[in-house]
Order: sequence, then structure tokens, then C-alpha cells
Amino acid sequence: MRKIIHVDMDAFYASVEQRDDPRLRGRPVAVGGAPEGRGVVAAASYEARRFGVRSAMPAAQAKAACPELIFVRPRIAIYRRVSRVVMAVLREYSERVEPLALDEAYLDVTTSKKPFRYASVIARELRARIADLTGLSASAGVAPNKFLAKLASEMAKPDGLRVIRPEEVEGLLPELSVRVLPGVGPKTERKMAEYGVQKIAHLREFSEARLTELFGKQGAALFSLARGEDPRGVVVSRPRKSISTERTFAEDLRGEQAAKRELVVLAEELEHRLQTKEVAAHGITLKVTYHDFTKVTRSTSFSTPVSSSQELLAASVELLGRTEISHRPARLLGIAAHQLHAAEKREERQLLLWE
Repeated sequence: MRKIIHVDMDAFYASVEQRDDPRLRGRPVAVGGAPEGRGVVAAASYEARRFGVRSAMPAAQAKAACPELIFVRPRIAIYRRVSRVVMAVLREYSERVEPLALDEAYLDVTTSKKPFRYASVIARELRARIADLTGLSASAGVAPNKFLAKLASEMAKPDGLRVIRPEEVEGLLPELSVRVLPGVGPKTERKMAEYGVQKIAHLREFSEARLTELFGKQGAALFSLARGEDPRGVVVSRPRKSISTERTFAEDLRGEQAAKRELVVLAEELEHRLQTKEVAAHGITLKVTYHDFTKVTRSTSFSTPVSSSQELLAASVELLGRTEISHRPARLLGIAAHQLHAAEKREERQLLLWE
């Protein structure tokens, strides 16, 4: 039987800000854009969550829900630095660590680097190590597979540890909402509701063949997950499918020339991200969200992979010409690079003083 641990930092971005600024401790904090513009909440402290503030919520709506809410601009470089410490701690206990984000990861401790018999002991110790090194709390879930481990960590939040043993599955899962199942979002949940399915117990009434008929390839996975079964292993390295950058504007962007100026900045940002990851792209996609929230994408591909800002900009401008940007105001522009491949190593050279 596998021993899987899911570790999730508690309100990560907001907790880092509260740690670094004592004035924010114990107060409702949102990391993200200002409510005066079109900002969006990236993370919320637990004090803010009590008022219904959630990630991805428009900042203005969050402020209305919690008038005392304090907005803090994200400091991604700091969050990445803390994340590296957290991931290093996890790798002290297992060779098999699968980061999902800066603040979340799975690790397989079936065979651990530490001489502990029980995964719960490992989870308890690594949580203490994270707290000592970062000053932040992490919740952890322990179970025989990834689905149950993540479910356990969610139940443990904040700053807790939960173990789901195989013999506990039958008593736990049936009464839970289908939303706890991986891959079940609002759209799938609405479709399930049409068939009277709100709880996992309802889902278990359907055969695997019927679920496949209703939900395609996802049906077989739903059949297994509803019974607490999840064959997915912990993936040590996962190839990145795309790298993107986008910008939401405080005021609508009007006209093609204004859009082109913004693309210059986005292309330079994307070049930096590609070069940091040492990859190049065989394709890019331009994303436009118009003032009325209508979204469009335009894509192109290259026979030779590209990574320079000049190449990215030229392709993006060409794609921009295939949109309605000249006569429709836009609230968001974005560029995504995909079909990624390792970039050829550039020859090392002496940089000019001002380069």
C-alpha cells in the first residue's frame, strides 16, 4: 500500500505578507490588485475569508464584503524564495516530490529517506520543519492515494494534519459533495445535478458504462474516485505545456496602436520567462478580453522554435490584426507560448556594460 502525503501551505501569499509586516497580523488581508481599478484577489488571509473573500474574486467585490480589508501587492519573488525552502524540506523526506504550485505538493513516502515507519510521523515532522524555517504553517493529509491525501489536507486546514486510512473510506466518502472529486468543477457539477447527483453516494448508483456514456473518458475516473480509488502516481517532473503572461488594464485599451505598445511589454516579459526556463516555443496564442468580457484567442505556429521578444512581438502583432481590437475596447491582453522544447544553448559572451 502506498503512503502519500499532500502538503498545502495555509493562505500562502497572505501569510507571507502577515509574517513580514506585523501590522497585518490578525487583520483581513488580500493579496492582489487595488479595488479602485480592476484588481482581482490572488489570495486572502483567513481573517478575510470569514467575510467571504476568496481568490479570483474582483477586488471591488471583496472590499464591499469586507470594508476593513487591506490590499497588498503581490511579491512573487519572495513567494518563490519561500517555496524553494518548503520544497527542499519535502525532498529531505522523499525522492518522489510532485510540486503542484508554489504552495502545494505531493510526496510519496512509501519508501522514505527518513527511518520512520508511519507516514503520519513524517507529516508531523515536516510540518514542524517548515514552520521552523519559514515561520509559516502548512496543513497535511496522509492517505493511500493522491485524491484521498488532498482531501485529507483540505479537511485539516488550517494548520492541521489529517490521516485517511483505507478502512475509513466507506464511512467518509458517500456523504461528501461531488465537488471534492478531482476534475469536477461547476460545469460538471451542474450536469450531474440534472441526473440527481449531488453526493458521492448518488454517483455510486451509476455503472461505469453509464458514467462513461454521460461524461466520456472522465466517466471511468469518476467511477473509481467515488470509491476512493486513484491509481495516479506521484510524478517527480512534469513537462510544462505552456508559459504565459497577461495584463488586465485599469481602463479599457482603445485602438490597435495602444494594444501594440502593450504587446511590446508582454513580449519582453514572456521572453524572460522562456529564457529562465531555458525553453523555446513552436507556437503562441494571443488572448484578448473585450470590454464586455467577451474572450477571443488567436494562435499561430512556427517550424523553428522562437523565444526572443522580437519574434514573439512580430507574431503577436500579426495575430492582433485578426481580432477586432481596432474598434472594440479591450480590458485584457495576454500571450501564451506553447509546444515548448529545450532551447539551444547560446554561446557565452562578455556583456556590454549597459546591456
